[in-house]
Amino acid sequence: MLLSSLPDCPANQADHKLINYRLYLLSLGCAKNLVDSECMSSLIRSAGATIVNTPDIADVLIVNTCGFIESAKKEAIDAILELAEYKQPKGSARFLIVTGCLAQRYAADIYKSLPEVDRVLGTGEYDQIVSAIIDLYRNESGSETSLFSNQLPGLPGSLSHLKVEREPSNPGSYAYIKVAEGCSNCCSYCAIPGIRGSFQSRPLQDIIDEAERLSQAGRDELILIAQDTTRYGVDLYGERKLPELLRALCQIDSVRLIRILYVYADGLTDELIGLMASEPKIAHYLDLPIQHSSDRILLAMNRRDNQESLRETIARLRYAMPDIILRSTVMVGFPGESDEDFSDLVGFLSEIRFERLGCFIFSPEEGTEAAKLKPRIAKAVSKKRMQQVMKLQKRITEEANRRRIGQVVSVTLERVADDGIF
Repeated sequence: MLLSSLPDCPANQADHKLINYRLYLLSLGCAKNLVDSECMSSLIRSAGATIVNTPDIADVLIVNTCGFIESAKKEAIDAILELAEYKQPKGSARFLIVTGCLAQRYAADIYKSLPEVDRVLGTGEYDQIVSAIIDLYRNESGSETSLFSNQLPGLPGSLSHLKVEREPSNPGSYAYIKVAEGCSNCCSYCAIPGIRGSFQSRPLQDIIDEAERLSQAGRDELILIAQDTTRYGVDLYGERKLPELLRALCQIDSVRLIRILYVYADGLTDELIGLMASEPKIAHYLDLPIQHSSDRILLAMNRRDNQESLRETIARLRYAMPDIILRSTVMVGFPGESDEDFSDLVGFLSEIRFERLGCFIFSPEEGTEAAKLKPRIAKAVSKKRMQQVMKLQKRITEEANRRRIGQVVSVTLERVADDGIF
């Protein structure tokens, strides 16, 4: 996503250290990464720079990368190389900066293999973006010794940049709010804890203040995101605080709707489910990635659930909220996934019938326990299994949509396309 549609910061909020400079910022990956990009954008604008919507007129190019699976790494590298074409002498840009997950994980490799990159900032260094840009110009002029040159990122994950008053870059009336950074669940296949650090909850009042500001500016649908939103508060307050946070957000008059993404089943307590069912401002929607249903595979994944606990949690959700929409994600091709394990997954999905579902093929990520596991599943087998899952889900979704024919439902009108379609 391009971050060029945001209004310029008022003059009294800007230090104008980068006045007259034009920057292009490309954000890759998930919504959590987008929030980080929006924070960097606000910092850059506060320093007096203009963010442009095309790289061909930029003085500095920035790409905020994803990099936790192989396909995301490839997309990030392709984007870096594409932006490098806009550097001098071919283009107008002087510098190319890489931030985010790929930068945190592979900084040394980026400096070594991609000489087009002038600076790398990790996931704990978003708040240093302005200093890094200024340092590049000062180092080029020879006026000062560089503070950042070929410096590797420090510890991953930080909350400091989230204190910035950012403006959402997405169209419409919704805004993402990141309630925490990092992850401490340590699933065996996932590199996120090493890239983003341990789970860190934001102070409750900081989130409330941001929600008030965003909703009063017209973003009246708030989407709460984290690697595990149900874990919110455990590290900071010693207990799960998501219900308390939700109650506080629902008290804000300008908030119309609250949506919760990325929950873990074991965090869906009776208190949280009851609050969702009774509070009209909380959407009856959850993104609940289960990853698999075979107990054997779930154990190898170091997931805390088993098939029966997943079934029981989903039953509680649907009993409390018969109209709830559940989206999930599953993984196929995990090392050792047998035909029986896969049949178990297909049977479970046929039984549970998620309204929405995504399916991914296992990616062996270096530094994770799962990368060491054997036997590996052939790519052709994994691809066939993914296709089978998505074919099943297509039928389930179509049947669910047909049952809605004739219903009257509330919708949010975000824009009217050029062809008149809402």
